[in-house]
Amino acid sequence: MAAMLSPPRILPSGDSAITVEFSRNIDDEANRRVLALDRTLAREAIAGVTETVPTYRSLLVHYDPVQIAFEPLGDKLTALAQLPVPPTITRRRWRIPVCYGGEHGTDLEDVAKTLNTTPDDIVARHVAGDYRVAMIGFTPGWSYLSGLEEFLHMPRRQNPRLLTPAGTISIGGVQTGIQCLAGPSGWHLLGRTPVRTYQLHRDPIFLLEPGDAVTFAAIDANTFAEQDKAAENGEIVAELIAS
Repeated sequence: MAAMLSPPRILPSGDSAITVEFSRNIDDEANRRVLALDRTLAREAIAGVTETVPTYRSLLVHYDPVQIAFEPLGDKLTALAQLPVPPTITRRRWRIPVCYGGEHGTDLEDVAKTLNTTPDDIVARHVAGDYRVAMIGFTPGWSYLSGLEEFLHMPRRQNPRLLTPAGTISIGGVQTGIQCLAGPSGWHLLGRTPVRTYQLHRDPIFLLEPGDAVTFAAIDANTFAEQDKAAENGEIVAELIAS
């Protein structure tokens, strides 16, 4: 029989939510436990649990305190969180097109200079990565990806931008990410994708889910313009490689 895992921290979040914390740092193993517990709760519903929100290192569990109290729910979550994580979890794999550099990736040249290499090398390294959606957050569809090559790890910008374009593909710290909507960012912009990870009037509204695998494919500006128009009309221009 597989050994039980270490217990998480159970923390109150207001009067109707619990944070199940597996680590205090960004950690792939902790994130696997977060997603495993999230799937377990979806499969084995606990009366009173109304919503779960996975993050890099913790799972926020919303509940109805009329149906279940903090202590018994915390005990249930602790027990479920210590179950062995399945060695393999079937997950979807996406290939997402990106137009790197130029007007679509205004920081590519500076990133290359900072890392003492060429823009082509940065693109090649970024495309070669095998990433996993660790969490969705900040704004709708903003996908935080783990798996960035250590060579590409960079501190965030000292002066964040107040507005960056929709579809931006960027790096910051130990992460890379897909920014669906225009908004502020302190990350380094490498390129843009025509893919909408969030589109309100499309089915599905959210394209990516935590646990999905992602790879990137470089495209030119003309292909970006064509695919961007198609995506605006609701077409999913990302390629689903496996599911």
